Amino acid sequence: MLFNPKTAQFEHLDQRSRVIMQKTIDFFETKGKKRLKEEHHERVWYDDFLQFLKKEGIFYTLLTPPQYGGEECRWDTFRNMDFNEILSFYSLAHWYAWQVTILGLGPIWMGKNEAVKQKTARLLEAGGIFAFGLSEKEHGADLYASDMALTPLGDGQYRADGGKYYIGNGNEAALVSTFAKNSETDDFVFFVVDSKHENYECVQNVVNSQMYVSEYALHGYPLTDDDILTTGSEAWDSSLNTINVGKYNLGWASIGICTHAFYEAINHAAGRFLFKHYVIDFPHIRQLFVDAYTRLCAMRMFASRAADYMRSASADDRRYLLYNPMVKMKVTTQGEEVINLLWDVIAAKGFEKDTYFEMAASDIRALPKLEGTVHVNMALIVKFMANYFFNPGEFPEIGKVDLPGHDEFLFNQGPTRGLGKIQFHDYNIAYNSLDLPNIRIFKEQIALLAQLLMSATPDKDQIKDIDFLLNLGELFTLVAYGQLLIEKAKIDAVEDDLMDQIFDFMVRDFSKFALQLYSKTSSTPGQMDICMQIIRKPAVNPKRFNRIWEKQVLSLKETYTMND
Repeated sequence: MLFNPKTAQFEHLDQRSRVIMQKTIDFFETKGKKRLKEEHHERVWYDDFLQFLKKEGIFYTLLTPPQYGGEECRWDTFRNMDFNEILSFYSLAHWYAWQVTILGLGPIWMGKNEAVKQKTARLLEAGGIFAFGLSEKEHGADLYASDMALTPLGDGQYRADGGKYYIGNGNEAALVSTFAKNSETDDFVFFVVDSKHENYECVQNVVNSQMYVSEYALHGYPLTDDDILTTGSEAWDSSLNTINVGKYNLGWASIGICTHAFYEAINHAAGRFLFKHYVIDFPHIRQLFVDAYTRLCAMRMFASRAADYMRSASADDRRYLLYNPMVKMKVTTQGEEVINLLWDVIAAKGFEKDTYFEMAASDIRALPKLEGTVHVNMALIVKFMANYFFNPGEFPEIGKVDLPGHDEFLFNQGPTRGLGKIQFHDYNIAYNSLDLPNIRIFKEQIALLAQLLMSATPDKDQIKDIDFLLNLGELFTLVAYGQLLIEKAKIDAVEDDLMDQIFDFMVRDFSKFALQLYSKTSSTPGQMDICMQIIRKPAVNPKRFNRIWEKQVLSLKETYTMND
């Protein structure tokens, strides 16, 4: 269920993709953990990594649409999942160069400027990295308030002035896709600039990190129509649609970090002898490990299943717009939970400078806070709740979408409005397909949530109360999370023991959020009554728990250690 660089064969990928994954693993294992940590602590810019990417043509192969690149070039979410996981498994800083390149490329591939697209392909082939100039120091992600100005000078000439903040790769990007407003019309516009141009100022790295998260400024930067990507509503849509693509990667970053940390934690605990017992002999330690393992397995299953909906998406099927922000919001917050559980096992060891865990414990916190906060993504997710529960549509069944191919729709997603009209297939189809003790309890909890929405419907003041909606949204999110987990289990024949143990924590989480909703100041007596009915204990099965512990968790000890 978990990625292991020492045993992974990538048999599910084509030959060129297998080579990319294996050479990337070899790059990090050859560097070794000691040097990786030294460069992390010294905040060394990873030029050797960028040179490796250039030599192997990796970004060019993975991020160039086929019409602009070579034979193996395509934007294939299925294989990109593996690359996401590998990079984050070793270093979030190195993954970040990949992530912000993806964001920088989004407005280019979504735009209509063919000359810039051709230029971008050449720059990728030459080893270029890219950047996404969207947020600003004073306005954050409030795009309406953007101060970056594009001033028309006549005859297709322009001048750009203003600053952008928190922009990855802004120090070395071959092109920086920059979001602005036309100073005369107030229309939105996307254009590209060169980070080495004399009118481009890289002001600073705004974080104390190995990755470069820049503040940059344009001072009378000269542009022509040849540099404009999109204008008006198309520029607006490409900004949000780019984030739709990029935010998905954040879940995989959490998965990679947690997986490496898990190996390190189980190796440490299994070899630690305290109070005349090995640490792993204590019941509470086994519970922590099983919870961490099942949550991590669920993270990986959900993110993988969500890719099927992304790759199958169309103008008539936009279900991915629920599942995709859940990968960003739910998977990343689950990643924090996994690290917290593992940290309770290894305790002070997690602070030591020579461990991977010391890096993981810090890095895992970043991911829920990038590409829109948890609150922003939850506010988006809640828009889908009514149709999800009470107005299902009919869709053809989607299986595992694993054939090599370019995910063209991701760059033609269309307008970003109308989210409340999107329909989903009936979640009961999944829940009725697998009969396990904890799934039965979870179904009862779902039915009570639906009853709350129908008979104790949030009033207009509660709908305006973000704090209230966040807790309600957590309950809704768990329903969709469990649905895709069951779908994935059916596709990959995941054993019943693991699924029942996964829904053990799902039942507990549902109860936790129901209690929090009950406790809100504005909750009504009717809502409180239903919340108390939702609170349930999972079906306890010590034999199942022990099988998971012995066969799936303990069996991972000493199966992976990074080269020194």
